[in-house]
Amino acid sequence: MTNIDIFSPLRLGPLQLPNRVVMAPMTRNRAGRGNAPGPLNATYYAQRASAGLIISEATQISPQGLGYPGTPGIHSSEQVAGWKGVTDAVHAAGGRMFLQLWHVGRISHPSLQPHGALPVAPSAIAPTGQAMTADGMKPFVTPRALETSEIAGIVEDYRHGARNARAAGFDGVELHGANGYLIDQFLRDGANRRTDRYGGDALNRARFLIEITEAVVGEWGAERVGVRLSPTNPFNDMRDSNPAATFATAVGELNRFGLAYLHVVEPAASDPVPAGEVPDIRFFRKHWRGALIGNKGYDLARANAVIRDGCADLVSFAVLFLANPDLPIRFRRGGPFNPPDRKTFYGGAAAGYTDYPPIGAE
Repeated sequence: MTNIDIFSPLRLGPLQLPNRVVMAPMTRNRAGRGNAPGPLNATYYAQRASAGLIISEATQISPQGLGYPGTPGIHSSEQVAGWKGVTDAVHAAGGRMFLQLWHVGRISHPSLQPHGALPVAPSAIAPTGQAMTADGMKPFVTPRALETSEIAGIVEDYRHGARNARAAGFDGVELHGANGYLIDQFLRDGANRRTDRYGGDALNRARFLIEITEAVVGEWGAERVGVRLSPTNPFNDMRDSNPAATFATAVGELNRFGLAYLHVVEPAASDPVPAGEVPDIRFFRKHWRGALIGNKGYDLARANAVIRDGCADLVSFAVLFLANPDLPIRFRRGGPFNPPDRKTFYGGAAAGYTDYPPIGAE
């Protein structure tokens, strides 16, 4: 036990964080024309600049990486300019912000892909469920398995996205390796049945993540790069036969970079763990050498407990931050907390986005 809590400052690489309250990445489907952020997005993020660290919504690195209408990209000059407006607003409000780099892989639909192409994946395995398209929900299709020769090009897309994030004024980047998207599809054996050097054992399945990390670190330096993982999250029809073995291997490989942090979507009680240890926050504390961000339905009491126990260094909050733009202040005062309006989570305009009142204005 320590006397450190969620309000304690923390040095994270070159950044001095005033607290350990992290705004989690949250898809909001409110990008403008050309999937570029605009003034409304700048207002939304600047309202939440009291976070120790803001992690942006997932942001596609290429047109192929798109999986939902209205999500922002980081591959065009218009998108870079739009994000620059966001980071300028956040910095003017005293905040710090990382961009989350994203490729959805099989969680897309031909109607969202360039020239109506099939989505790509490590293996031609269709996920159960439906894709969100401009014409409503449609069944997922069977993706096209990437050729080995194509993978280096996607790694370069991540490098290019990371370089653009620097031009857009971010303080660092986070690799989205969670929640059933492309990196996670390579990691977990339920989605990866490859027989080349990117499939088979856990070390081979982690190769894609490690090559991307190496490329992005080359652009930013390790102290400004984080990685998000979700070892047991079944979202997007994901599974792994032994998540403890898979993610101990992946984390062991990531340790050699000296990254800014590891961000873990922790197991829920209902998550499938067919074999091995449950890879919870204590598991990752044993395996990870650097700063650790916990995530999964935290409230203030539980966040303080996990930090004081030394199991995590920071905690990220999603829905609480969505509905309470001044969340650290509300935590200090013990509330009150705005209730979230779930009908406005995805898509729309200011309603349910920038109109949640600050404390004292409810």
